[in-house]
Amino acid sequence: MASRLEFVQYAVSQMEEAGTITYKKMFGEYGVYCDGKIFGVICDDQLFIKVTEAGRNLKPDLPLGAPYTGAKPHFLIENIDDRAFMREFVAATCRELPIPKPKKGKKSNGV
Repeated sequence: MASRLEFVQYAVSQMEEAGTITYKKMFGEYGVYCDGKIFGVICDDQLFIKVTEAGRNLKPDLPLGAPYTGAKPHFLIENIDDRAFMREFVAATCRELPIPKPKKGKKSNGV
């Protein structure tokens, strides 16, 4: 079952204070980004966030789950209604994630 756009938009609105939150349709589901860093996915109307030490320290009892077959375990965020938690958890997670590498094939103009 694919995620509903309404769910994606609601989830994104719950974490918008963590940074610039965007989403992108990927393989029938959605990748979720904060300030250009992918930190999670939404699959089957469930929010999965990458596992980080910061996340473990904030909420050690969060369940883990795989957003799709063959995926690494992610934190499964079952209660997206807690806006303060979402802001804090996403911000802490994204601070720990590396800045994305430039896309291959993009050339600088040499200026």
